Amino acid sequence: MSAEGFFELGTDGPKVIVAGVDGSDTSLRAAAYAWGLARRQDAHITLVHVSNVGGLSAATPGGAAMMRQADQQVADELRAEAAEAAARTPVRYDFRSEYGDAYTELARVANEVKADAVIVGASAQAGHRLIGSVAVRLVRAGRWPVTVVP
Repeated sequence: MSAEGFFELGTDGPKVIVAGVDGSDTSLRAAAYAWGLARRQDAHITLVHVSNVGGLSAATPGGAAMMRQADQQVADELRAEAAEAAARTPVRYDFRSEYGDAYTELARVANEVKADAVIVGASAQAGHRLIGSVAVRLVRAGRWPVTVVP
């Protein structure tokens, strides 16, 4: 078999990409990587921001409300950045703001949109090396190719 018939150039990349964004430097690099991949592959990208307001903020009077407001502001800024990027570099995309556990919501959205790839930023939190980050959990799920951007 010749090499010509074995590989099809330019047709075997992902067509549906899910990228997790939370406003951190690594998630913004992951979104930029996913955006470039979507542009080159003529793919659709779903940017997913997951809010998980709870924990100690709920014990503080007004803490949960302040955290929700701050989280909504981050989501709004990310949505605006995506719109600006689309104006400069046309890419088919949508932006989703979800609530819950980041792994659970990213996996749910990836299943829902039938993602060919999931792209996330590496966690900068020290504890994640011991208990597992969202990225590690996505890789272990084994349902999609996962790219972790440093």
